[in-house]
Amino acid sequence: MNPLETIHAAADYVRKQLGGIQPVVGIVLGSGLGKLADQIENPLVIPYRDIPGFPVSTAIGHKGNFIVGDLGGKKVIAMQGRIHYYEGYPMHLVTLPIQVMKVIGIQYLFVSNAAGGTNLGFHVGDLMIIKDHINLLPNPLIGPNMDEFGPRFPDMTRPYDPALIRKAEALAEKEGIALQKGVYVAVSGPCYETPAEYRYFRAIGADAVGMSTVPEVIVARHSNLPVFGMSVITDVAHATDDEDYVTDGEEIVKAADAAADKMTLLFTKLIAEL
Repeated sequence: MNPLETIHAAADYVRKQLGGIQPVVGIVLGSGLGKLADQIENPLVIPYRDIPGFPVSTAIGHKGNFIVGDLGGKKVIAMQGRIHYYEGYPMHLVTLPIQVMKVIGIQYLFVSNAAGGTNLGFHVGDLMIIKDHINLLPNPLIGPNMDEFGPRFPDMTRPYDPALIRKAEALAEKEGIALQKGVYVAVSGPCYETPAEYRYFRAIGADAVGMSTVPEVIVARHSNLPVFGMSVITDVAHATDDEDYVTDGEEIVKAADAAADKMTLLFTKLIAEL
């Protein structure tokens, strides 16, 4: 099948599993952030492995399911684990879940990730609203344009919805949750960054770095979906100045898990206001 046929075959399968349920919000849960799925009420679990043509998530902290149910009084469909370019999948499969969610009718996309803080003012456990991004991955829109989703040259002036950002900031202030706000840079991985790369990312204007999110956001904006994005800062650039420091994937997942409750609260309240 070509990519467009793959999208519709997967969407048809998911739609049949939904049995008439219409999700309004799609949510992508990053490394260690899958516990938000545990807060979804009346959950329906759709394993990726059962969906025709769907890739299977292999990364640490990614279970590989769609979870459909109620959150913040709305019907949501959450990706309990995403697909990464570094897993060896072509970009059209990395972003396939976003296009499938678009076809089944979501109206908003919420994305999250675990990220390294390049901003020297960031600390482990900080939550960062993504206000913009820098893409150092292959663009997922390369190739024939899928006209039914969007234009050949989509606008990226505001990839993250300003109105959703304002609402999130107001909710965080009300709940007493401290937030950072910054630019996320996406790289291929799978190795963690060198100290020189951290300095480079900071020099080009990035506050946090990770191996995901941006391809999904590009595809969502191509489809004119409003996007809200949040990074959990799970390690920080200035720690690499210590000669004994080692970036540990298991520790990153633990740091993300510790911050996931605050992110879950914000996502839930923000969804309730849509």
